[in-house]
Amino acid sequence: MLTVTVISPEAVLFEGTSDSVVAPAYDGEVGILTGHAAMMTLLGRGILRVGSGGAQRFEIEGGFLQVVDNHVRVVTEQAKPARA
Repeated sequence: MLTVTVISPEAVLFEGTSDSVVAPAYDGEVGILTGHAAMMTLLGRGILRVGSGGAQRFEIEGGFLQVVDNHVRVVTEQAKPARA
């Protein structure tokens, strides 16, 4: 299981566990599953999906994503819940 935190300047939008994260990196989508190698990437604009089938969805723009030891941190410049 992944421990996921999604933070914008206004609030912590999500803090919990998930089996997957799909994020809009600056050069395309990146998918994170349990056991992913440590990494950091810049984020672009798009939909951040947390959980199978996109259980939690956020419209984000800019920022970065970090993965270390099954902890995923998404720090974004702008974010809001996305419509289904």
